[in-house]
Formats: sequence, structure tokens, C-alpha cells
Amino acid sequence: MRGQHTPELDPAGVDLREEHGRTIVSAFGDWTIETIGQIDRTLRDIEARVNACDITIDFTRLGRVDTSGAYILGRLTRACPTPDGDFHFIGEHPVAQRLIAEVRARTTVCDLADTGPAGPLAMLAKIGQGMEVIMGEVLDTFGFLGKTIQVGLRTLVRPSRLRLVPTVYAMEEVGVNAMPIVATLSFFIGAVVAYMGANLLQTLGFSVFTVELVGIAVLREFGVLITAIMLAGRSDSAFTAQIGAMKMQQEVDAMRTLGLDPFEVLVLPRVIACTLMAPLLTFGAMISGIFGGMLVAWSAQGISPTLFIARFHQELPWDHFLVGMSKAPVFGLVVAIIGCRQGMQVTGDVESLGRRVTTSVVQAIFAVIVLEALFAMMYLELGI
Repeated sequence: MRGQHTPELDPAGVDLREEHGRTIVSAFGDWTIETIGQIDRTLRDIEARVNACDITIDFTRLGRVDTSGAYILGRLTRACPTPDGDFHFIGEHPVAQRLIAEVRARTTVCDLADTGPAGPLAMLAKIGQGMEVIMGEVLDTFGFLGKTIQVGLRTLVRPSRLRLVPTVYAMEEVGVNAMPIVATLSFFIGAVVAYMGANLLQTLGFSVFTVELVGIAVLREFGVLITAIMLAGRSDSAFTAQIGAMKMQQEVDAMRTLGLDPFEVLVLPRVIACTLMAPLLTFGAMISGIFGGMLVAWSAQGISPTLFIARFHQELPWDHFLVGMSKAPVFGLVVAIIGCRQGMQVTGDVESLGRRVTTSVVQAIFAVIVLEALFAMMYLELGI
């Protein structure tokens, strides 16, 4: 079957002439998306040389025209205060003048953005803008935390308002379903720490101190840090995506219309789940990391599991375990707050959702690292 025949298009062109002090732009040929590319530069030269109020467009020889052709023809008179005045047009055409007016009415011309000064001043200005954005994000996050605490206290006074089923579901998603990946990752971290200790301590003849190295590293730092990073990458992004999708579909607005508080329905269950399950995940990560270190010490240094466990209990105080566990709820709270806040900031497009998910994960990991450093300095000063 033969396809439909597309009629040939006549090339677009213009002729210029002067009449009674006006510049007549006589358009000929077909002005469509396929033909206007060759004439655009000529029209821009005319715009630059001739006052827009002195231009008249002659439609006498104009052929077919679409919205693209109407746009660049109408651009000749756009700078005039009365671009659609009848004195701008002569000749007869069934649609040209009306189409030019319609395209102009539905087109917004934006000025080029001012790039500002170049050189050192531009760099300092960009740094200042970045710091302003960071401070705004920090303040907004603290405000979101305050609102969540307010809703939590209100729910504590009236426990019947707690959404128990969503909270338990979130606890399963955040804690139980995340345990395998957290434990596996922590296992290999413990093994890596033990290998590093084996290479160094065996040279010095202190292989047995690998037990203390693995114990202190996993209990104080790596167990809770790996858990927090996994929460930031897994649960935090899920919170942002779930709440953001509801924002895009206007479900959050529908909740408000029905008299439901989105913080109470969406935010609080996730914050409670993440805060409560972070210590459980941290404990699992600690056990797994120590087990990985014990296997490496057994295979690489000949330290039997019996000796490893006995020395572990004998030489390592409970302080290391308590230090690691004390960080877990704080990290879980921070990760949940950042994820839920970014989800509530999503607007109506998919680009906003993707941008907010990325921002959520980056902010959560950054906050976890900063808090880890602050905790380390605090416990160092306290001598714990």
C-alpha cells in the first residue's frame, strides 16, 4: 500500500522595499517548520536594522504557514508597542494574521539570565549562595523536626491517634527486611578490619590484639555507621519516594481536606519505626561484624573461636557496646526526618521527585557522618 504523498514545499523567502517611510517585508513561499530554518538569519538581520514600528508584512505571495512560521514572522513586530496593529499587515491570507496574533498571545519571551560578575567575585558570590542554601536547609530540617516532635507529644497524650498498623508495617520494612543486607555488609567490614590487623599486628608479634581491634572498631564505630548509611540509602530514599508520589497525586492535599494531619499519618509512623529499629539493626550489624572478624582471625592467624570469645569478654568493657548503641536511635531519627521532609517538598512533576530523592540520600549520609564526628569528639572529651 502506497503512503500518502506529501506535497512539495516552496522555500520561504522575503523581499524588502521602502514605501512612504515604511519597510515592506514581502513574504513568499511556504513558511513551515521544514522551511523557516534558512530564512531565520535574514529575519534577525531585519529586526536588528529596522525599527519594529516601521515594519509592514505583506502576505500577498505567502503560501502555507504553520505556528513556527507565524512565530518568526510575528517576531518582526514584537518589539513594537502595538505589534498586532492593522498597519503592520497588508495583503490577503486566510490564516496568517490571525495565527501570528494567536502565537504571540501564547508565547512568553524571557530575558537572558544575568550571569553576574566573572572572576573572584563570581566565585565568592557562588560560595555565598551555597552557604545560604545550606543554612536554609538546616533551619528547615530543624523546623520539620520540631513539628514532628509536637505531633509526637500530641499523640503521646492521646495514644489512640497513633497509626499502629502503618507503624508496624514501617518497622518491618525498615528493620526486618533490611537486616540481611546490613548483616552481610557488616560481616565483610569486620573481616576487612581483621585482615588489616593481621597484616600489621603479626609483623609486630601482637596477633592476639586483633580481637581488641575488631571489637572496638565494630562496636564503637563501624556497626552503627554501616547501619546508618544503609538506612540512608535504603529506607530514607523509600520514605522520600513514597511520600513524594503521594504529593504528586495530591493524596496529601486530600488528607488535609478530610481533616487528617499528614504528619500524623505519614511522618510519625516512619520516624517511630526508623528510631526504634535502628538499634536492632545496629545490634545485628555488631554481631555479624564480630563474627566476620573472628573467622578471619581463625583462618589467618590461628586464633581459635574459643580464644577469640574469651579474650573479647575479658578485655573489652561494655562501654564500647553502649557507645555504639547510643548513636543508633539518633541516626535513625535523623535519617527518617530528612527522608520524610524531602518527600513533603516534592512538587507535581517527576523531575522534582527524582531530585528530592537524590537530595534526601545525600543529606542523610552527610548528616550521619557529621553526627558521627560530633559523637566521637564528645565521647573523647568524656573519656568514654
